[in-house]
Amino acid sequence: MVSIAIGVMTWAALTPIRSESRDVIFEIPKGTWARRMAGNKIEILPSTIRLTLGLKDILVLKNMDDVPQIFGPTLMMPGQSFRLTFAVASDYQFVCTAHASGQMTVIVELMPESAWARIWWRLRALRQQGWRQWSA
Repeated sequence: MVSIAIGVMTWAALTPIRSESRDVIFEIPKGTWARRMAGNKIEILPSTIRLTLGLKDILVLKNMDDVPQIFGPTLMMPGQSFRLTFAVASDYQFVCTAHASGQMTVIVELMPESAWARIWWRLRALRQQGWRQWSA
């Protein structure tokens, strides 16, 4: 069991992270506005989204709700998608009407270079992927 854990850690540390481009998709489900107006506290989007600049991550928001939603300066009509690319690693704050707080943070990070940074990046990516699967 220990040798398997060591093997996984070695792979995570030494294997380069590769990707041509990666869409990171979040969907605003139908009925979000109605549930929020009814007083339900719903969290359909995380308060922070992490993207990696070197992987050419693209943030994609899909408005499947019955009403328009605002993300940053963009008004997304029902059924509309919005793709946002980033050219600079930084922390970005956006107004987001689909989010309970009305704001969302997008953290765009550089590609992890060191072995430890790749391990932490992979662990965080697994947690973020799990959040999307369990929150749907």
